[in-house]
Amino acid sequence: MKYKRILLKLSGESLLGKQEYGLDPEMLQLYAKDVKEVVDQGLEVAIVIGGGNIFRGLQGAQGGVVDRATGDYMGMLATMINAMALQAAFEKEGLKSRLQSAIKMEEIAEPFIRRRAIRHLEKGRVVIFGAGTGSPYFTTDSAASLRAVEIGADAVLKGTRVDGIYSADPEKDSSATKYSEISFDEVLLKKLNVMDTTAFTLCQENDLPIIVFNMNESGNLRKLVKGEDIGTVVRG
Repeated sequence: MKYKRILLKLSGESLLGKQEYGLDPEMLQLYAKDVKEVVDQGLEVAIVIGGGNIFRGLQGAQGGVVDRATGDYMGMLATMINAMALQAAFEKEGLKSRLQSAIKMEEIAEPFIRRRAIRHLEKGRVVIFGAGTGSPYFTTDSAASLRAVEIGADAVLKGTRVDGIYSADPEKDSSATKYSEISFDEVLLKKLNVMDTTAFTLCQENDLPIIVFNMNESGNLRKLVKGEDIGTVVRG
């Protein structure tokens, strides 16, 4: 294994699968099997998942439905729905996990306690961090970077539906070229969309590599943590 402990960041949209809204059971099963495969080989895995398949706070605020803070809290609740679904999928695969929330929800999740999360990881349990940072105006990317630093992860693995970082949006520009490796400074200089500025800067200041890869292709997670050239690595 190239890494001992990772923070896997998943987008809420990735759980849509072939659906237009909600959760696709096939995607949950795919993620559960892939995560179990690497945990069984000794990797410690923590996860942060977004809630964009259900609600985005920023979009709600821009649409005039709610103010930004209220919208962000609604988005945090959406991440908890996804986190609970992911935990249930893990349990079906026989994978032990713990769900921790940045907002108190005693009936369904533990509160986020850094030392407890680390202890769970050391015991081979997957730890799912829900409700973002617990504060509005921060994205789940920021939550992923923050939790990764707090638990001492070796890298942040950002699982998307794209196989890495490109010079332009590959879904819109056929001439876009893929980077196999790029520095933090180059990402900023070229204004590439990897993570929001807060999340990206937190990784840069703590010399924490970010790896962007296609999580929707079964087996990619295993290949990546074993050191194969999968996705794009952002490092100092």
